[in-house]
Amino acid sequence: MAKAVVLVFTDCTDPAREKEFNQWYDNTHVPDILEAPGFVGCTRYELMGNPGPGQGKYLAVYDVESDDLKSAMAALQQRAAELGAQKRVIDCLRLVSFTACRQLGERQTA
Repeated sequence: MAKAVVLVFTDCTDPAREKEFNQWYDNTHVPDILEAPGFVGCTRYELMGNPGPGQGKYLAVYDVESDDLKSAMAALQQRAAELGAQKRVIDCLRLVSFTACRQLGERQTA
């Protein structure tokens, strides 16, 4: 089974709503995205320090496992469109970047 990660950098456009944004992301958005076939997990991170030009403050790393990664990415696009149509996306979300990366080898540890 092929493995990949999807790296999604985002920002909250309203600093007064950061807490609401993070609660929505953790409790609504991540579970919604994990319903896409092949998406098996997610870990979120916050940038240490201030974002530079073109950087997002938040990073979501989605774990993907699928025999057909191309189909998993297509399913994600379909799921994202459905969520938008259902108004399940918070209005203070700004997508900074989205990158999908296929795993080349096994994880190495010290």
